[in-house]
Amino acid sequence: MERISYGDIPKGMFEHLQKIEVYIKESSIDNQLLELIKLRVSQKNGCAYCVDMHHKELKKTGETELRLSSLCVWEETPYFSEKERTVLTFADTLTKLQRTPIPDAVYNSLLQFFDKKEICILTLAITQINTWNRLMKTFLFTPGNYVAT
Repeated sequence: MERISYGDIPKGMFEHLQKIEVYIKESSIDNQLLELIKLRVSQKNGCAYCVDMHHKELKKTGETELRLSSLCVWEETPYFSEKERTVLTFADTLTKLQRTPIPDAVYNSLLQFFDKKEICILTLAITQINTWNRLMKTFLFTPGNYVAT
């Protein structure tokens, strides 16, 4: 049951977050890769609402059922490219923070595929989905109602 409904949210709060979403989406990072990040981070955080949403968004991009069902165990599968594996490692690391900086090996592996501006966008995308996950885990929006348009 929802603790906080959409109508209870302060005016402007979601609108400001949506501006960040637009900024990320308009970047040079592929939308399917961004959605893969969002689904993976939402899985790690146990956010049912966001898992439902980003699963549906990935299906809309043409993502396969095999990759969708295997994302939770991506490290043990051959279904993801080196670029995707690098980004998923970064997403996992940034989502489950340690008391130390992100390891050099994780950061340096990103440089094979992305420039520094793109790494900034990836970092923002990962922190943004972590924000959404934390909001949904607090508000308890009902999963299953999201419709990908």
